[in-house]
Amino acid sequence: MFFELYPLRFVFRARDSVHFPAGKPGNVLRGAFGTTLRRLACPPECPGAATCTRADTCAYARVFEPRGAGPSGLADPPRAFVFRAAHLGGCTIEPGREFSCDVHLFDLRESVLAAFVLAFAELARGGLGPRRGRAELLGVWSRDRRLSAGSSLARSPEPLRLDLCPRGEAPRRIILRFLTPTELKAGGRLVERPDFEVLFSRVRDRISTLRALYGPGPLAIDFQAAAERARRIRLTRCDIAHVSLERRSSRTGQVHPLGGFTGEAEYEGDLAEFLPYLRAGQFTGVGRQTVWGKGQISVDVL
Repeated sequence: MFFELYPLRFVFRARDSVHFPAGKPGNVLRGAFGTTLRRLACPPECPGAATCTRADTCAYARVFEPRGAGPSGLADPPRAFVFRAAHLGGCTIEPGREFSCDVHLFDLRESVLAAFVLAFAELARGGLGPRRGRAELLGVWSRDRRLSAGSSLARSPEPLRLDLCPRGEAPRRIILRFLTPTELKAGGRLVERPDFEVLFSRVRDRISTLRALYGPGPLAIDFQAAAERARRIRLTRCDIAHVSLERRSSRTGQVHPLGGFTGEAEYEGDLAEFLPYLRAGQFTGVGRQTVWGKGQISVDVL
């Protein structure tokens, strides 16, 4: 059983001074990218994905604004990508300097990948960040292979295939780091501590949902039995801090929280079956608002 994705790196050169606000580069990129993708992918009369007549072929309708009931009764299906741009927060890139951001794309259709490349090239030319500093897309890479020069997609990459089955490892202790603000829910409420049962359930559910929407189908596992085994894993150390951030929508004017907890947690127990899911979670993120780069994790075996 596998989970597949395209791990992409977009490399730019600044033409003007490009600034990214602290704590919000993923949010800034996502908003501008969505506007650009919609303009390029949808016909002028299209009011949005909810009534788009090309939802099966329109990259915007399919991956940026999916509609309809998703797996597990989700009213708002997860997007088919996440941004990785936290390293740009608070940075100002001077003209002539290069910078990059990563995108993990879970829809493997070549038309979607080509639309992403074109949208990022147009977005860079129009200006990035609140100051609209112009930039040039130099190219797109995937796993050390160059896919494009500028907006022209030269080749499709081989997807990264992550095996979700145990690999013969028998780890007893791991450290999991929450690199960007993370919010986990259980029973409809935010949790204060990342107990393993909740953490694994959210990672597993997200991978299964992304597979169901954009891949070969949901996970063929016994969810209840896996949750019972996850309950036996102990949280032996929890060193996290809560971060408060918010954003204001330029379209609606509403204020949305972007905060969560960061730090690290140490777990102990029979972790063999869970480790492949946690490693896949390094690419998908976990929890709320992952598309902006929240919920980015890393895992180390002790």
